[in-house]
Amino acid sequence: MTSADQNAVQGGAQGEGLGPDVVLTITGRNVEVPEHFQERVSGKLAKIAKLDPTLNSFHVELKHEPNPRREQEAERIQITATGSGHLARAEAKEDTFYNALDAAVAKLERSLRKVKARRTTPMSGHRAPKGAGKLAAELEAEQKAAQAREAAAQGPYDVDPYEDQVEDLTPGQVVRTKVHSNAPRSVDDALSEMELVGHDFYLFINEETNRPAVVYRRHAFDYGLIELADEAEAEAGEK
Repeated sequence: MTSADQNAVQGGAQGEGLGPDVVLTITGRNVEVPEHFQERVSGKLAKIAKLDPTLNSFHVELKHEPNPRREQEAERIQITATGSGHLARAEAKEDTFYNALDAAVAKLERSLRKVKARRTTPMSGHRAPKGAGKLAAELEAEQKAAQAREAAAQGPYDVDPYEDQVEDLTPGQVVRTKVHSNAPRSVDDALSEMELVGHDFYLFINEETNRPAVVYRRHAFDYGLIELADEAEAEAGEK
């Protein structure tokens, strides 16, 4: 394929990859998507499809980000998997697209396994299931390893020596707006959705109270829940 602003490859994968009933779209932004890489993507995602058979579509986006300060993170891959009423997303930046693919697939697999553990292990309130202690330890070790790699990758050019001398900075602006459906759901379902998309919070309508609510990550592996209520309800809840 020739290099273009956006190249796309669609269709079911062959051989040991995804089945013909699964749609795979690979998009390259200013990069070529060679056929052998398409086969590698299909093979890697086949494992994800087996983990969650409800997933029927994968979109993989490749993007080169030329930044001399971040040569080890110049190749970015984002994977978005969609299924029956839900989606999962993972992103990684590495020195090659092959390494980025491995890292993104690993993140996606961890998210799906964590959600699967939540759905198959009895809940105790809204805390993470105690039966997933081994999984939690593994996630903590992986997070520490990722932080160590990021610290090791920093070089002398990662710090701007003139940062404190710039005075014409403008306040942050709202640069993106999203509107989502407000179908009520349980707190546990909201936590699962948050894990699948890889975010630190999730906004939803709590089906138990019919109020706007947000679940978010706290320290260790616990979560928090915030709900909006009118002034009278809020005062009653504080008493």
